Amino acid sequence: MVIIPLVTTSLLFFFFFFSSVTVAKTHRFVQSIPPSSLGLHQPQKLSHLHFFFHDVVGGRNQTAVRVAAAPTTDKSSTLFGAVVMMDDPLTELPDADSTVVGRAQGIYASASTTELGFLMAMNFAFTQGKYNGSSLAVLGRNTVESAVREMPVVGGSGLFRFARGYAQAKTHSMIMWEAVVEYDVYVLHY
Repeated sequence: MVIIPLVTTSLLFFFFFFSSVTVAKTHRFVQSIPPSSLGLHQPQKLSHLHFFFHDVVGGRNQTAVRVAAAPTTDKSSTLFGAVVMMDDPLTELPDADSTVVGRAQGIYASASTTELGFLMAMNFAFTQGKYNGSSLAVLGRNTVESAVREMPVVGGSGLFRFARGYAQAKTHSMIMWEAVVEYDVYVLHY
């Protein structure tokens, strides 16, 4: 009968000892906050952005540069394994001399062995108008030879905080070293 209280006392001691050690090591890196503290009490807006993306892969005004490739990339009909870094202008109209509204900055990589399909990871960084200083993050698959490609908008900054939506891309023209792509972007944001 003496053993049971001793075991109970020992278990209580270990419980309190280890729970105090656990509490002492707990860090407060997560805490709940009210959504209104970030301006999330207001209803979401749906914005439609329309612009043209100019990807120049060669020549004097190059905006996209291949930074990596596999040993077999140049033998592949799809350039499988090529990784390209870009800083492409976004314009109001298809003409490269029209008003620049931002930049598409990021990477695209040939990720298909059977078709020209890129993994796109880019930010649309806006430099004009109401959205100057704001950006949208796009991450998705771009099958270049398809008439219309759809990629998810996975986030944003500035006026596009907590953004989500999608971007539709259509090739407008491909001449020599430059591809002009028309973008329609639909995004929910606060």
